[in-house]
Amino acid sequence: MAFKMNVYTLMHRAGAARRGVLYTHHGAVQTPCFIPIATAGAIKGTIEPNDLRAMGFEMILANTYHLHLRPGASLVEKMGGLAKFMGWNGPVLTDSGGFQAFSLARINQIEEQGITFRSHLNGDRVQLTPENTIAIQSALGVDIAMQLDECTPYPCSETYACDSLERSLRWAQRCKVAWQELNASERMHLFGIVQGTFSASLRAHSAQSLAALDLSGYAIGGVVVDFKKTTEVLHYTLPFLPEDKPRYLMGIGTPLDILSAVEQGIDLFDCVLPTRNARHGNVFTHRGEVKLNTARNRETDAPIDPQCDCPTCQHYSKSYLRHLFATHEILGLRLATIHNLHFYARLMQSIRQSIEASRFHDFKENFVSLYTSNGS
Repeated sequence: MAFKMNVYTLMHRAGAARRGVLYTHHGAVQTPCFIPIATAGAIKGTIEPNDLRAMGFEMILANTYHLHLRPGASLVEKMGGLAKFMGWNGPVLTDSGGFQAFSLARINQIEEQGITFRSHLNGDRVQLTPENTIAIQSALGVDIAMQLDECTPYPCSETYACDSLERSLRWAQRCKVAWQELNASERMHLFGIVQGTFSASLRAHSAQSLAALDLSGYAIGGVVVDFKKTTEVLHYTLPFLPEDKPRYLMGIGTPLDILSAVEQGIDLFDCVLPTRNARHGNVFTHRGEVKLNTARNRETDAPIDPQCDCPTCQHYSKSYLRHLFATHEILGLRLATIHNLHFYARLMQSIRQSIEASRFHDFKENFVSLYTSNGS
């Protein structure tokens, strides 16, 4: 489809909840949407790209830092870009690697020029700068590139929080310059990332400063360090972001968190929970989370969720799935992951339909009531 420079079209509202379309070089994405994570170019849990398409997902997320280390952006570029390389026929978003400044804090150094890592693979020195992160993401051939930023640790001093935020804002400006110099805007969007720890004034300053850069879209980062504060961060951040651009809440993703954030006006989500929980035998259902490994499932002939139409629920019992996890069969990981991702895909589809029908509030209340009915 033709690339649309307006990036995002708002189609429906239900209060602050938004139903829209995000346009990218490799296709349109219906929002609100959930983006499955393929950190190194693969969805964990032996999930193929065709599986994701069958579930209804339209975009995936990969990580610049990890792909830069291996196999390297030059190889991916030679193979035709990340989507083609991994057999995915659709848009790709890449995190810049800035989150690794937080998660790999013991092996990095943050300076004005950028972030210097000691590779977690072999100890080699690796530097990410605003300029080379844009170049790497461009070489990967992705549709949405994220600015380089620092996920500010929490708690931290006010001085550190201010310094970190101002540096991330300078990095955003440098990312925009690099993006423009590569003439990449016709094939790759650039999103800014709002930081500012849990300070209302810093978040407002960050959002206003990034909005002034007129980027393709805006993400809200740093909430994962204390996800319980998500609602308050959105409350004092979203009013300062443009309504005609997509809004992306990074790394947050329980079903209840998603519903709450959609209600406040968020369009895009990503989280490791569907795949990570599945690998530990924890699955999502309309009545809350279920642990497949418990003894009470040993003789349970019922599916994970009677309301679910995923292949796992259509063909396998909780008893069989418990057996697979008990015997460490990889099929168990795949079947649980298929179910969890399918659950998220159907949740997002239902959210979109409820906004279109102007009944999102009722849908949310009914979902939450049922989801928490067993004490989850």
